[in-house]
Amino acid sequence: MIPVQLTTELGVIELAVHEEQAPASAGYFLADVRNRLYDGTSFFRIVALTNQRVVERARRIAVIQGGLRHEREDLPPIIAHETTVMTGLRHLKGTVSLARFAPGAVYHSFFICLRDEPVLDFGGARHPDGQGFAAFGRVVQGFDVVQHIFARAEQGEYLTNEIAIRRATVIPT
Repeated sequence: MIPVQLTTELGVIELAVHEEQAPASAGYFLADVRNRLYDGTSFFRIVALTNQRVVERARRIAVIQGGLRHEREDLPPIIAHETTVMTGLRHLKGTVSLARFAPGAVYHSFFICLRDEPVLDFGGARHPDGQGFAAFGRVVQGFDVVQHIFARAEQGEYLTNEIAIRRATVIPT
């Protein structure tokens, strides 16, 4: 477990990144942190039960998303997609996971679950391909900050008033 601290304009969130269980996903996120990619970015998307467009089999979720924002869905796979079946990590309250368009097509963005979200696991109905999302960590301190961020949800998922991520750092152990 590698500890990571996210310093936001609303407070500090500490994450436990599970490199042993999810080496590709955790390694991708940790490389972004070590390269200071998230410094100066934001939580730019809040998916609340009241503001999301749900199509066909998809189910409503509650997450906050931060990092870099991409709107292209044609990204080629960048890393191996680690399903929740492979890692044993599930999308429970406080889980941190990589945002993606297609399996492995990630784009330097992550999300945190506000509640248990089994529809984001392998076989879940949130993504049409059924592969789920690659969970790699969890919030260990500062879940109240996550809730404060979530409370700033707007009418649409993408925020007009984004919440700054001032710095992301690996905490020395």
